[in-house]
Amino acid sequence: MTSSPNSGLNAWVLEAAIRTAPAADPQWHEQLDRLRPIACYDPATQTWHARLGALGLAGVQMLQTLFDAARAHGTEVRLMPVSVPAYWDGHVFTRDPDVAALLEEHTGHGRRLGQLPLA
Repeated sequence: MTSSPNSGLNAWVLEAAIRTAPAADPQWHEQLDRLRPIACYDPATQTWHARLGALGLAGVQMLQTLFDAARAHGTEVRLMPVSVPAYWDGHVFTRDPDVAALLEEHTGHGRRLGQLPLA
């Protein structure tokens, strides 16, 4: 469930933490070219970060780009729900009771959202 721009207490965004895979120069630049339009690089952690607040067309395209980078280059992508940053003015996910229960159940189990078991 998503809502209009809002940073209320019951809102969250999906953050992707992305680590590039080592590669030869042409493949390295191709990997970076995929990430630059959708993510920001943090030199302190040497990771790329992207945030998603809705599964509209732009959100699905961002996820597809991340999955394509992982498939083509071995890029590591981890997804985690996070509180809405103060500067965020985009759409947000709201804490649907069922989704909130699932996320809270797995918090602290050493698994990120993208690593939840299928069963």
